[in-house]
Amino acid sequence: MKAMRDERGTRRARRFRELLDKQTLILPGAFNALTAMQIERAGFHALYVSGAGMSAARGLPDIGLLSLTEAAYDSATITKAVAIPAIVDADTGFGPPLAVMRTVKEFEAAGLAGMQIEDQEMPKKCGHLPGKRVVPTDDMAGKIRAAADARQDPDFFIIARTDARAIEGLESAVRRARIYIDAGADAIFPEALESADEFRTFARHLAKEGGKAPLVANMTEFGKTPYLSVAEFEELGYRLVLFPVTALRMATQAVDEMLSELKTRGSQRGLLERMYTRTKLYDLLRYADYEQWDRRVHSTEDGHANR
Repeated sequence: MKAMRDERGTRRARRFRELLDKQTLILPGAFNALTAMQIERAGFHALYVSGAGMSAARGLPDIGLLSLTEAAYDSATITKAVAIPAIVDADTGFGPPLAVMRTVKEFEAAGLAGMQIEDQEMPKKCGHLPGKRVVPTDDMAGKIRAAADARQDPDFFIIARTDARAIEGLESAVRRARIYIDAGADAIFPEALESADEFRTFARHLAKEGGKAPLVANMTEFGKTPYLSVAEFEELGYRLVLFPVTALRMATQAVDEMLSELKTRGSQRGLLERMYTRTKLYDLLRYADYEQWDRRVHSTEDGHANR
């Protein structure tokens, strides 16, 4: 069955481009629908559906084990929970160019505003770990062309990530980026740069070669990139800043601390002040709205029954 474009995604893809034209965007990573709702309520204008986050939420490491079906399902669950645009991490595109075309269609159908695709070989690795390998530049360019050709909505945003800096050097990463732009990428994501100077050099060299696509910075924790603020990235020439697994790491640590307290003390009483209250959780989940809808439905049913 042909995947149909979700109208929510069409509106959100256009909105994402409008936002990017006006400001540098911060994209916190969501690993489920509840996290996405928290990101939206906190006032962020867009979010990132992290491949590492989705994998971890399913109990899997981030080495390309997630299937397209799983990624599309999890992404759709997230997009249905919020109104803000979401960009999804598509890893290596889930296969060769023809598979990438299907990937685009599935993610469009899931209501996403765009996707990111990287130039690693499979099995892929976290971009900040050693031992990763990149595919030939032409192979990646073919995937990007396939993605650009497959989108039904011209606003669907395609981010090309290159992991070449750690393997072939910064100059190669710049050359690849230029080719990826020519192939149809809307933005460029140089992964695992190791200093503010490298971020600045990459941006300047790409601009000299005519690369006008917005640049993406990955501000992940415990990696090769130094802890720069969004304002610092903006000064260096970057328009999108990802925080892909920050929320997941915080949440996982909090659960560990709770379990330790529960095992040691046999009670959660000492943790109550650090918990989301029932009221706050129900407010986030719009519990009152569901009750109101239920009352309205039953009121209509009763009215029909009395006729």
